[in-house]
Amino acid sequence: MDFRFEDISPEEVERRISVVEPLTDSVRDLVDAVIRTNADDDSLDEARREVEAIVARLRTDQKPGAFGVPFTRDLVGMPWGNAAMGARNAIAPPLRTASVDGAMTAEVTLGAAYEGPGGHVHGGVLALLLDQLVGECASDLSSIPHFTGTLTMRYLRPTKLGPVSLHAEVTEAQGRKVFIHAEVRDDEGATVEGQAIMIRPKDFPGHDELLAAISESE
Repeated sequence: MDFRFEDISPEEVERRISVVEPLTDSVRDLVDAVIRTNADDDSLDEARREVEAIVARLRTDQKPGAFGVPFTRDLVGMPWGNAAMGARNAIAPPLRTASVDGAMTAEVTLGAAYEGPGGHVHGGVLALLLDQLVGECASDLSSIPHFTGTLTMRYLRPTKLGPVSLHAEVTEAQGRKVFIHAEVRDDEGATVEGQAIMIRPKDFPGHDELLAAISESE
């Protein structure tokens, strides 16, 4: 797994986020605008050429492969390519989680880019967000990353596009397994219920190398 050490200060992390997040937000706006525009064909063609020029400029200096997850000396992770919450990923809504009274919660607005049935959220998008949330919940319990063993979801009714809240809490822990109950709610109540079994791996690929790199830099 691409976990690597990057020796930067908290201030530098914040500086980088302050530059890249507005760009990512602009790309999200672009996606939404493309979906909902009624512009004529000539305007669409002109917009395409402008977007292609921007892409070409950004391609002049690219990181090979995926973004991975850099960590600072204080083991602060930067999963900025993450599909659910990445600061650099315009596919991500983004999900922003918070630990509250032993539970993990999130509030997110899902617009036109996340549509499945007309006017409602795609079920696969909800699965993506719940998978991220239960992972955050299990990892928050012990400060050790956990991975999804199983995630079973029951769709109670369609979830309307717009503001959505998510909630996850640990119901049981057995050895390396953590059992979690989770749900999704819109403004009319619960729309999805989920049960997850999260696994703490025996070996955390890349973890020892990461700690060794941090130790060598001290």
